[in-house]
Amino acid sequence: MSTSSPQSVFSWVVSFLSPYKLRVIAAIIFLLIGSLAWLSLGQGVKLMVDEGFVSDNSHRLNQIILLIIGITAISASAVFCRFYLMTWLGERVSGDIRKAVYQHLLRLSPGYFADQRTGEVISRFTADSTLLQSVVGSSLSMALRSSVTVLGGIIMMAFTSVKLTLLVLLAVPLVLVPVSFFGRRVRSLARKSQDKVGDLGAYIDETLHEIHTVQAYTHESTDRSLFFQRVEAVMAAAKARILFRSILIASVMFLSIVAIAGVTWVGAQDVMQGNISAGELSAFMFYAVMVAGSVATISEVYSEIQQALGAAERLADLINTPVDIPSPAHPVPFTKPMTGEVKINQLDFHYPSEVDSNAIDGLNLHIKSGERVALVGPSGAGKSTLFELLMRFYQPQHGQILLDDIDIAQLDLAQLRQQYALVPQESVIFALSVQENVRYGRPDATLEQVKQACAAAKADEFIEQLSEGYDTYLGERGVKLSGGQKQRIAIARAILADRPILLLDEATSALDAVNEQKVKLALDTLMQGRTTLIIAHRLATVVNVDRILVMDQGQVVASGSHQQLMQHNALYRKFASLQLLDLAQSESGADITTTDITATDTDTAETATTPTVTAQTSTAQTSTAQN
Repeated sequence: MSTSSPQSVFSWVVSFLSPYKLRVIAAIIFLLIGSLAWLSLGQGVKLMVDEGFVSDNSHRLNQIILLIIGITAISASAVFCRFYLMTWLGERVSGDIRKAVYQHLLRLSPGYFADQRTGEVISRFTADSTLLQSVVGSSLSMALRSSVTVLGGIIMMAFTSVKLTLLVLLAVPLVLVPVSFFGRRVRSLARKSQDKVGDLGAYIDETLHEIHTVQAYTHESTDRSLFFQRVEAVMAAAKARILFRSILIASVMFLSIVAIAGVTWVGAQDVMQGNISAGELSAFMFYAVMVAGSVATISEVYSEIQQALGAAERLADLINTPVDIPSPAHPVPFTKPMTGEVKINQLDFHYPSEVDSNAIDGLNLHIKSGERVALVGPSGAGKSTLFELLMRFYQPQHGQILLDDIDIAQLDLAQLRQQYALVPQESVIFALSVQENVRYGRPDATLEQVKQACAAAKADEFIEQLSEGYDTYLGERGVKLSGGQKQRIAIARAILADRPILLLDEATSALDAVNEQKVKLALDTLMQGRTTLIIAHRLATVVNVDRILVMDQGQVVASGSHQQLMQHNALYRKFASLQLLDLAQSESGADITTTDITATDTDTAETATTPTVTAQTSTAQTSTAQN
C-alpha cells in the first residue's frame, strides 16, 4: 500500500503538465472567459426582468435578448477552446506518464519482475493511466470551471444582496462536511478497487498466455470459476466505492437545494417589502442555482479525482520503485575492444527469497579469451545463475566478476551487456516479423546481413517457405514456429549481434538430429575467436569444448576434458553414463538395466565401468563426426 499523501501524488501528476505551460495557460484563460460569460448572463436576467418585463419595454427586451445571445456565443467559443486544450492535455499527460513508467521499468532488474505479476503491471498502464487521462482531460477542467463559477457567483450574489449572500455562506460548511468525509473514503476504496482490477488483469494475462496448457489439462472450468471469483471481488470492492460516492453526490445536492430554497424564501419576503427588486432577486436566484450546480459538479468530480489519485498512487509506486542494479555514476570506459577474458573471484550469491541457501558459493574461475567452456551439473547447481550474474541481472553479495580485468560493477550496464550474445534454452520470439526478431540485438543491420545470419544458423531453409519470407509476422511468442525453428531464429540473432562473449544455454536442445548437426556446425563457426560459455545438458554439446566445468551446489567441483573427468570425477561419470546409455538404447535397442547405471557410482566398479563408458564415448564421437 502506498504511503504517498494526496498532495504529493497530485503534485507528481501536475509535474507532467509543466512542459505544456502555454497550453495550460491558454486553457485557463478560455476557462475564465467562458465562466465569466456565463456569470454575466445573470445581469442579463436582471435587466430582462426589470427593464423588459416590469417596464413593459419590448424594444429594450429585444436588445437584452441579443446581448444574451452574444454573451452565449462568446461562452460557447471559449468552451470549445477549453475543451479541446484540456482533452489534448489529458491525452498527452497520460501518454507521458506511460512513457515515464515504462522507461523506469526497463531499468529494473529481472529480480523485480520475479516478484511481480505481469498482468498487474499491465493493468496500471491501461486502466490506471486511462482513468488519469479522463480526470486531467475532463474532470479537472470541470472542477476548475465550477470553482471559478462558485467564486464568481458568490461575488455577483454579494453585489446583488449582501444579506442573502451571507445566508448562503452559512450553508457552505454543511456542504463541505460530506465532501471531506466521503471524499477520503472514496479515494481509499478506489485504490482498493484498482488493486482488484489489477489482480483480474494478471489472471487473464496468465491463463491466456498459457492457453495450450489450460486446454491440454481441461482446466477451463476451474479457471472459469477462479476468474468469476475475481470478477466478483472487483464488484465487491467497487460496490462500497459506488455507495460512498452516491451518498456524497446526493448529500451535496440535497443540502445545496435546501439552502437555496431557504434563501429564496427570505428573498421573496424582501421583494414583497420593497427591499430589493424582482430583477435583483431573479439575478440572485440565477447565481444561486449556478453556484449550487457548480458545487454539485465539484462534489461529483471530487470523487472522481479521489479515484484518480488512487490510480496515480499505483503508477507512482511503479515509477518510485528504486533501481536495484543501477549503472555506476562514473562508469569505467572501455579503452580498447573487449577480448572476452573472464575472472571470477570468491563469488557468493543467494536469491532474495532464498537467503539461507547460496546459489553460488565461493566460486573462483578464470576463462581465457577465446576459450570454450562447458558447464555441466545437476539442476540447481548454479549454471544459469552464473549467466545471470555475468550480465548483472543480479548483484552478488560477495566477490567480483572481471571482464578484461575490469570489475563489471564499474561498467555501464548497457556497455557491459553489449559484450554478450545470449541464446537461452527457451527461445524468446517477439510478436514481430522474422527479420525484426533476428536484428533485435543489432537494429541497424541490413536485410542482407539478416539473411546471412539466418543462413549460418540454418534457418533460411524454413524461412523461405513462410508465406512472406523474412517479412512474415511470427505471432505472439512465435506461435507460428516450432521449437526448433524458434531456437534457430535465436541463434541467428546471436550470430548477427556479433559480440565477443557467447552464452549458450543448451542452444540445440529443441532441434532434431539432422538440424542439430547443422546448427552445431554453425555454432562452431560462430565460436571461433570468441569466449564461449555453454550450459550443457547433452553430452554431444561438450565434445569440442576446451574445458568442462562440473558444477554442484554453486561450486566448481571438477574441471578438465571429457576423458579426464570420466576417469576422475564420479558426478560427471554418472552424468555421462546416463547420456551415453540413452544414446546406446536409441541406436541399438540394447536392454540396459539400472544396475549398470548404479555400478558407475561405486568405487569397486569404477575400473570396470570406465573402459566401457570410454568406448561408448568414442563410438558416440565417431557417430557424431560421421553425421
